[in-house]
Amino acid sequence: MKPALFHWLAQRITAVFLLPLSLWFVTSFVILLAAPFDQVQTWLTSPWHATFASLFVALVFYHGALGMQVIWEDYVKQPRPLIWLTNGVSVLFTLLGIAAILKVYLIS
Repeated sequence: MKPALFHWLAQRITAVFLLPLSLWFVTSFVILLAAPFDQVQTWLTSPWHATFASLFVALVFYHGALGMQVIWEDYVKQPRPLIWLTNGVSVLFTLLGIAAILKVYLIS
């Protein structure tokens, strides 16, 4: 598979998966907005919620990095360093987000 086709497919696939995950996340966020911390912590200790939250974080940053790559390639003369930086920041934030979710999930 050519890299451009893979990139295009990856953007579409992540977008399709992010639609229901985003609805789940927004609905959960609105419900838990006024909840005390203990209740939110209990909610996140569910294996389903922790898995969906981790998947949401990973897909959001991957999809964002794919989109930024297109922008860098279209509008910047030398896009490689910016693409590497974007990918590095995306990986870092993905790992930090999942680590935070796992910390709450495993400690509680």
